[in-house]
Amino acid sequence: MALHIKKGDMVEIISGDHKGATGRVLRVIPEKNKIVVQGHNIAKKHVRPSRRNPQGGRINVEQPIHISNVLPVNPKSSRGGRVHYQVNKDGSKRRVATDGTEIGIVRKAK
Repeated sequence: MALHIKKGDMVEIISGDHKGATGRVLRVIPEKNKIVVQGHNIAKKHVRPSRRNPQGGRINVEQPIHISNVLPVNPKSSRGGRVHYQVNKDGSKRRVATDGTEIGIVRKAK
């Protein structure tokens, strides 16, 4: 599956419990086609006392979401939408929303 999302992108969740919510991508897991979105799909994890967490207890952890359940947010409309790629004459490659708004540069010119 093509990865149309990068770390740091704003995405809109289009299915599941958090449908309609937006958040920033913290991590991309390409082997499993999943991403971790900040503040969404949170689960409780029980941890033992350690040097990092001397009290132990329960902590909140963001769980991965399948990449097909999110869309990159178009900065112009603030809504999720599909993207495609354009290669310029100088060799640079950029992501473009369906309405023509540039979302980001993927590869710079040599």
